[in-house]
Amino acid sequence: MLQEMERRLHQRLVARLGRIGSDPADSPDVGLQKRLVLALTLGPAPAGAIWGLIYYAAGAELASLIPGLYTPVALANTALFSFTRNLPLYRLSQLLLILLLPWLLMMSLGGFRDASAVVIWSALAPLTALMLDDLRGACFWLLAFVGLLVVSGFAQPHLPVQPLSETLTTWLFVLNIGAVIGSIFAILYYFVVQRNFFQERSEKLLLNILPKEIAEALKQEPHTIAADHEAASVLFADVVDFTPIAATMTPLNLVELLNEVFQCFDELVEKYDLEKIKTIGDCYMVASGVPRARPDHAQAIVLLALDMQQAVASHRFGGRHLDFRIGINSGPVVAGVIGRKKFSYDLWGAAVNVASRMETYGHRGAVQIARSTYELIKNDFLLEPKGIVQVRGIGELEIWHVLSRKDIEAQESS
Repeated sequence: MLQEMERRLHQRLVARLGRIGSDPADSPDVGLQKRLVLALTLGPAPAGAIWGLIYYAAGAELASLIPGLYTPVALANTALFSFTRNLPLYRLSQLLLILLLPWLLMMSLGGFRDASAVVIWSALAPLTALMLDDLRGACFWLLAFVGLLVVSGFAQPHLPVQPLSETLTTWLFVLNIGAVIGSIFAILYYFVVQRNFFQERSEKLLLNILPKEIAEALKQEPHTIAADHEAASVLFADVVDFTPIAATMTPLNLVELLNEVFQCFDELVEKYDLEKIKTIGDCYMVASGVPRARPDHAQAIVLLALDMQQAVASHRFGGRHLDFRIGINSGPVVAGVIGRKKFSYDLWGAAVNVASRMETYGHRGAVQIARSTYELIKNDFLLEPKGIVQVRGIGELEIWHVLSRKDIEAQESS
């Protein structure tokens, strides 16, 4: 119980610190940069106080002032940042502190060896600039760090040496190298965790828009993607009398109604591992056999249609009972992504047009199919012939209504 309370307290503290200088308008990248600068600022603060006490106890009073000053200056700078939310100024001031203070401390102690390589703390400036600044800015901080090293090399013979014992110098080597490596690891670890979080969220969003295979191809090199699929099935579902229904609802309520319906359909699409293509107003489009070929593409999409039919019949969406027309057709299609912006995966071909007409010329609450789908599923489903209809732009089409699966009908009969 005590450990759980401590864990929650730690989480609240981290969350509160993460809100310092934050702005609701911050992009995810800016928010991450602010949290990293805070970590870079507040992380070394305890070390500055400890190093100051060590040098003071060793008799190096002047040297103890430099790390001792870091903590109050860093805290004051953070307080200013929480008020101004000025990230560039906060980042610049902190990188300057981290770059210059260890170098000044090394100069006051007598050089590289006598200062136990304390200048290694200055390396945090260019390393963290890689995460907080653009490449040109990071190169500037790297050159500044190298420049200080060169100056130190020339100044080494002329620096006054502080009287630190050999044992203390050795242990300060251990502390400086260990603390800097630990700080770099902690900052990079946090950066990688946050980066992975944003990448996973972006990946999930991308996969909600495009099929996995298409998303991977576009990530490799954005280009026009089109593929022929010789055997696929397409479904269109549309709300009956949608225009009169929409006229009685506010726009917000109408959107909420469609969202409720389409979320229900989305779950069914996932159940059969099919591909939702898009929604256009109140129309819902699904494909089977693209982008991954499957021999049961027609059977799978008809099962989806029957489940959709049952879901609509047994639910009230937004307090209303809705009726749908569902049309299905099978055949060769072209599937892919065209254009350069706002990608969407779409289908083209005569089979798609016929599927759309099956829905348009369908009946309330019925699943209507054309001959190409009939030939593929006639042994698996109970079908009712509906004769021939004259379809605008296509001509005469023979149609059937899907009633149920044959195995279910046989079970009910027995």
